Amino acid sequence: MKNILPTSTVGSLPKPAWLAPPEKLWSPWKLEGDQLLEGKQDALRISLQEQHLSGIDIISDGEQTRQHFVTTFIEHLSGVDFKNRKTVKIRDRYEASVPVVVDEVAGQKAVFVEDAQFLRKQTSQPIKWALPGPMTMVDTLYDDHYKSREKLAWEFAKALNEEAKALQEAGVDIIQFDEPAFNVFFDDVNDWGMAALERAIEGLHCETAIHICYGYGIKANNDWKKTLGSEWRQYEEIFPKIQTSNIDIVSLECHNSHVPLELMELIRGKKVMVGAIDVATNTIETPEEVAQTLRKALEFVAIENLYPSTNCGMAPLSREVARGKLSALSAGAALVRKELGGVL
Repeated sequence: MKNILPTSTVGSLPKPAWLAPPEKLWSPWKLEGDQLLEGKQDALRISLQEQHLSGIDIISDGEQTRQHFVTTFIEHLSGVDFKNRKTVKIRDRYEASVPVVVDEVAGQKAVFVEDAQFLRKQTSQPIKWALPGPMTMVDTLYDDHYKSREKLAWEFAKALNEEAKALQEAGVDIIQFDEPAFNVFFDDVNDWGMAALERAIEGLHCETAIHICYGYGIKANNDWKKTLGSEWRQYEEIFPKIQTSNIDIVSLECHNSHVPLELMELIRGKKVMVGAIDVATNTIETPEEVAQTLRKALEFVAIENLYPSTNCGMAPLSREVARGKLSALSAGAALVRKELGGVL
């Protein structure tokens, strides 16, 4: 029974306070050089143990070795200037100081492979690794070279594909692409965004996932959500394109959101990571609340395709709250497994 409803996090988990200041995004490292490398590996071990103790089935790195889910990957590409930054509006919501594309971008060497190899040695459970999606990368910097979001996305997709293949070789079972920008720029998704993502997964034989959320629990995102009305139907614009794509798993936000769950009908046949944990609150869900979200999702997703998960990453939360939420996720999934035990 344990192999149904496999639980996982979507992305980040809080970092230890000795590695980076807690409960904030783009948090600077407190260590340098060899100490930083060792500290990152220790944080990976802790993150792994906390997932194990919480009963999480598909292990992630918790993004312990990176400062930010997008910019850490971009730092390792050629053609991007991190010193002379510009301010742009990210996701049409909030302003941020971002790097500038000044020349042709290309991957130079694998970014996360050593971290993935390290994690792979620590556990026999399936591991999932998150990468930024091409469109979200485009939306997280200033382009002073290509002058075309589509052309830049295509170059990013090529670099991501090289990285994904290297991660696959390192023993990663699921590679997830984070595309919060898919929830904002619908026309671009349908014109070229999905095609760019298909380029990023070209030739992979491990499972692939796309994560589309309503963002971390930060003020700019929470304020935006308040403007979306009583029903959040953004997924309706992009799910038909995703349904016909080669992506295996779709990760979406459900708990405490206003997403009509029947929209999952539009991706029938895909595996679905159902967000049953709200990352925008410090309130720890009860197992029954998690189970209730999963029961509703089962009306639209076959049991073998349902992966209980978090709504988004948990970097801005305290470690204590994140631990509680992970345990609630596992306990809620266990409740539903038990209920279905006599049926399956």
